[in-house]
Amino acid sequence: MLARFARSAVDFLKKEDGPTAVEYAVVLALIIAVIISVSNIGNTTNSTYANPNLQNAAKPAGS
Repeated sequence: MLARFARSAVDFLKKEDGPTAVEYAVVLALIIAVIISVSNIGNTTNSTYANPNLQNAAKPAGS
């Protein structure tokens, strides 16, 4: 069974049919997921730095 899977994987990789619509959709979904993740990280970071309670707490003690 493992040999048959390996043979089908090698046959799939040897094909040079080009990307199909499904592969394009998967790549597009991954790109959109990365864009959304980076946007969420940016919004979270921005709101963290804009929080006045955190700005007051981060002042150095002493002078």
